[in-house]
Amino acid sequence: MLNTSSLPLLIHEQAKVYGDRTALSYRDYKAAAWRTISWNRFSVLVSLVSNALLKMGVGVQENIAVFSQNKPENVCVDFGAYGVRAVSIPFYATSSEAQIQYMIKDASIRFVFVGEQYQYDTAFRVLKMCPTMERLIIFDRSVQKNPQDQVSLYFDEFLKLGEGYPFADEVAARTAAVEPDDLANILYTSGTTGVSKGVMLTYRMYAAAIPANDAIMHLSDKDVIMCFLPFTHVFERAWSYWCLSRGCQLAINLKPQDIQMTLREVHPTCMAAVPRFWEKVYSGVLEKINTSSAMQRKLMLEALATGKKYNVDYKMRGLIPPAQLKLRYLFYEKTIISILKKTLGLENAHFFPTAGAAIPREVEEFVHACGINMTAGYGLTETTATVSCDWHDSPVSIGSVGRVLKGIDIKFGENNEILLKGDTITKGYYRKAEVTAQAIDAEGWFHTGDSGYIKDGELYLTDRIKDLFKTSNGKYISPQALESKLVVDRYIDEIAIIADERKFVSALVIPDYKLLEHWAADNAIAVTSREDMCQNPLITQMVLDRISTLQQEFAHYEQVKRITLLPHPFSMEKGELTNTLKMRRPVIAKNYKEVIDAMYVE
Repeated sequence: MLNTSSLPLLIHEQAKVYGDRTALSYRDYKAAAWRTISWNRFSVLVSLVSNALLKMGVGVQENIAVFSQNKPENVCVDFGAYGVRAVSIPFYATSSEAQIQYMIKDASIRFVFVGEQYQYDTAFRVLKMCPTMERLIIFDRSVQKNPQDQVSLYFDEFLKLGEGYPFADEVAARTAAVEPDDLANILYTSGTTGVSKGVMLTYRMYAAAIPANDAIMHLSDKDVIMCFLPFTHVFERAWSYWCLSRGCQLAINLKPQDIQMTLREVHPTCMAAVPRFWEKVYSGVLEKINTSSAMQRKLMLEALATGKKYNVDYKMRGLIPPAQLKLRYLFYEKTIISILKKTLGLENAHFFPTAGAAIPREVEEFVHACGINMTAGYGLTETTATVSCDWHDSPVSIGSVGRVLKGIDIKFGENNEILLKGDTITKGYYRKAEVTAQAIDAEGWFHTGDSGYIKDGELYLTDRIKDLFKTSNGKYISPQALESKLVVDRYIDEIAIIADERKFVSALVIPDYKLLEHWAADNAIAVTSREDMCQNPLITQMVLDRISTLQQEFAHYEQVKRITLLPHPFSMEKGELTNTLKMRRPVIAKNYKEVIDAMYVE
C-alpha cells in the first residue's frame, strides 16, 4: 500500500509498518558483501540527523548541501533535513570547484556534507572563497583531512551530536509546522546552454507526483530497486521517494562504473535508467551475437525476432498473440532470453523506467524483445520528473513517451512547444525572478522548450527547440534525432552533430576504440596509436559508410556528409559534458573549432 505521509514523516511511519525489514542496502567494498539497513535503523538515523542539524543551529528553510556519490548517508541526511524544515541541495559528485563555489554562494550555504576524497578536497578548497561556509561533514571515514582543517566533522561524529535526541520536541514542532509550499530541495540544472539555475521543489510537488505515478504503474513492497542514477538527478530522487513510499528496498549502487557487477549481485526488479545505459547493453549483446558461432547467432537472432513480434507487435499494443507465436516465445523465453537476462542480472525484471533523452527505436524494441518492461517517459527537473510515461494497463507505442499523468494540464504553444500546468510543476528558479518569468508565462504555463504532439493519447517529442540547428542554406536540423539514430552503431560510442550555420551536416565521432582496433587488425591496417587510427582514411570511411546506411530515412540535407573520429572522449573537465553527461554543444563547437572548420574546407 502507498504511504501518503509527507516526506518529513515518511521514514518514521514506514518503520512502524516494516520494522526490521530491509529498507536500504549497499555494497561494502572491503568485505565484497552487501550490507543492509532496516527500516527501524533508517528511522533512527534520520532522527539523529535531525537532532544533530538543530545542534549545529540549522534554521527553518535554511539551505544545506550534499556533495557526494550515491550513499545511504545521502538519503538519511535528506530526510533528517526535511524533519527540521531545512532545504537539502544535492550537488553532483563530479561537480567542479567552480560549480561548487557558484552553488554555495547562490544558496548561501553554511554546511556541506561530502562523500569521498574528491568531494572533500574540492569543497575544502572552496571553503575560504565562500563567506557563508562554516563546516564540512564527511561521510567516508577513510577521507584524509587537510592538516589545516579545523572545522570538519566525520559523519559518525556528527551523528553523536544528535544522540539522546536532545531536540526531540523542537524536531516534532518543526515537522508539525511543515507547509505544502515549503522548499524541500533546490536542484541545480546541469546547464547545457548557460549558467546553472536552482529549480525549487516543494513538498506539494512531491505529494502530487508520487500518487500520480503510483496510479498508473505497478510497484509493490516486494520490489528491490537498484539506485543507479545519482540522487542529485530529479529522476532518481523522485523515483526513490515513490519507492520508499511503497516500502521497496533501495539497493544503492555506490560506483556507477560497477553497475554491471552490482546488477548481477543484487538481481533487482526495477531500476531507473537513462537510454545510454540500454544503448550500452544493446551494443554489448550485438557484439556477443556477432562474435558467436553461426548456429548460436541464428538462434539468438530468432529469439529476439520472436520476442519483438510477441511483445512489441502484440502485448504492448494490448493485443492477444496467436497461440503458435506464444508457444514459440515461451520456448525462447525459458532458454535463450532467460540466459541473456541472467547474464545481465535482470532475470527478476519487473519494470525499468527510462527517460532523460531520446530512446533509439532499435534499443527500445530490443529491450522489450528481451521481455524487459522498459517504461519510457518524459520529464524535467522543473516537473518533479514525470510529465508522461507508459501506463502499465494501457497500449504502448514504440517511440512515444507515454501518456500524460493525471493532474497535469498540457497544451502546445508556438512551434508546438509543450506547455504545462499542475501541482508537480515548479513555481520558479531560486533567486532568479527574471529567468522564472521567461520560463513561466503570465497565465502560469511552464514553457518546457521541447516541442511535440499527442497521437492516440500518447505524447511524442519532436525537437528540443533551443537545440535546433539552422544550416547556411536555411534548413533546420534536429541533432538529437540524428544522434539517437546513429549512436546505436556498435562502432560509435558518442557522436556530436555539427550543422549550425554550416553548408552541410558533419559530425564528431567518439568511436569504440577497441572494436576499431579489432577491425583495423582484421583488415590488415597497421595503426600505432589512437591518433593514427582515428586519422586513417580507410577507417574513417568505414565508419562513414555505416552512418550512411543508418541515416537513409532522413532527408538528404539532414544527412551527415563528413565525419572526424576523435582520439579522446568528450569530458566534464573540459566543460564539454554536464554532470549528467549531456553534451554542451557551444563548448564542443569552441574546443573543436579547428577540427570542425577542416571538415568544411573544399
